[in-house]
Amino acid sequence: MFLKINNLSIITNKGRSLLEDFSFVLNEKDKIALIGEEGNGKSTILKIIAGIDTDSYISYSGSIECSGRIGYLPQTIEEEYLDYDTAKYIAEEINYNHLYSLLTRIGIDSSLIGDRKIRTLSGGEKVKVSLLKVLYNDPDVLLLDEPTNDLDLKTLIWLEEFIKNCNLPLIFVSHDETLLENCANGILHLEQLKRKSEPHITYSGTGYREYAEKRNSFIERNNMIAAKEKAAFHKQMERWRQIYQKVEHAQNTITRQDPHGGQVLKKKMHSIKSQERILENKKENLTEKYEPEEAIDIFFEDVDMNPSKVILDLNLDKLEHTGKLLSENISLKVFGKDKICIIGDNGSGKSTLIRIIADELVNRKDIRCGYMPQNYYEVMDYDQTPLQFLWNGERLSDRAKVQSFLGALKFTTEEMEHQISALSEGQKCKILLIKLILDKCDVLIMDEPTRNLSPLSNPVIRRILNEYKGCIIAVSHDRRFIDEVCDKVYELRKEGLISLT
Repeated sequence: MFLKINNLSIITNKGRSLLEDFSFVLNEKDKIALIGEEGNGKSTILKIIAGIDTDSYISYSGSIECSGRIGYLPQTIEEEYLDYDTAKYIAEEINYNHLYSLLTRIGIDSSLIGDRKIRTLSGGEKVKVSLLKVLYNDPDVLLLDEPTNDLDLKTLIWLEEFIKNCNLPLIFVSHDETLLENCANGILHLEQLKRKSEPHITYSGTGYREYAEKRNSFIERNNMIAAKEKAAFHKQMERWRQIYQKVEHAQNTITRQDPHGGQVLKKKMHSIKSQERILENKKENLTEKYEPEEAIDIFFEDVDMNPSKVILDLNLDKLEHTGKLLSENISLKVFGKDKICIIGDNGSGKSTLIRIIADELVNRKDIRCGYMPQNYYEVMDYDQTPLQFLWNGERLSDRAKVQSFLGALKFTTEEMEHQISALSEGQKCKILLIKLILDKCDVLIMDEPTRNLSPLSNPVIRRILNEYKGCIIAVSHDRRFIDEVCDKVYELRKEGLISLT
């Protein structure tokens, strides 16, 4: 036993239960993926295990036992460390023999260590330096909170190899399904059921794909049984109502001259009412339909896009950001139903390029272009509620439609009235997706559209985008998104955009 969780219960300061009496043992060779929808408490659980202060937003009971040191990799580096150089961030006084042994062991270039400031590093470099900081202290257990979020494909593959070859027991959170499938040998699935009123956690000692397949089979089988039981119950109720109405009619029409007949009908009615109580008890024991959180029942309406229409004909001599030359001689031509993805190393300028594309297309009158940036605040007012952001305040029928969409994405009535700033990044992403649908966009520009969605929500979003009949121009490192949604892939390099398909 390396780590033992005993009867852990977590309640938010707003009274919502995230976890109830959860116990778990992490053993020597465990690589456990902690999965679940946005806002369900995955990061909170890791912080509690790591001993990070969470008093500002939750209270908890239970205990954590660990037979060694815990190494914790947070989602982001705190602001106070951003002006540290990389060497100082790892340790105040470095044993370079120990450090270079680590660098060699996990395949990190030594040029990363020195006087470079943390804030100047790319997302992938920050993850590598943060991981070095954690490993430098020789932990016995690793906790990794969303290490894949800001990684390019090369670093993502590097991280995958690190986790697979790591000889420490670990718990990690990730939205990347390929990484989950290749690395996890156990799954902890944290859910909020019954409109987020009932926390539930499931452990499976299997890989991610096997878990997802078994879960889908269970849901399909359970819901088939529930539907059959419901149909059979409705038939019984209908037969009961017919008998009840027939006897009630006979009682109302029988004459006083037939007292024996009246007694027979009275006994029969007594028996029918007893049967009603039996049926009510049966109703309470019917198999419940299982409604998973990730179930998403929305879709884009068909768009009328001419496949030969030129959406974009871009030629850039130089791509620059804050005075730094990122790429040259960029050429990109996009037609009506193209679905293209731009990949590239961290810091290569992908977000800068897609923002230029958005600036060119969003105000075009001959197309309806929607933009989902990586930083949602660029296009959202965080002080608004989801309803205010999505509804213009005019027709009540439009408000009902917005509420229907939000409900389909498992927003509670309370969350519909929350300020957007209080919602998770995944929920903000879903709100923007609804806006793209409501605006009837026939061109979508999307910067990392799946990065904040759970691995269980992502397949549904990919299916929706795959079935979309318009044009998509996206930046992504999500291997499943690239394979299932995009028909053209370009890599942004210093010499320009290079077609990979």
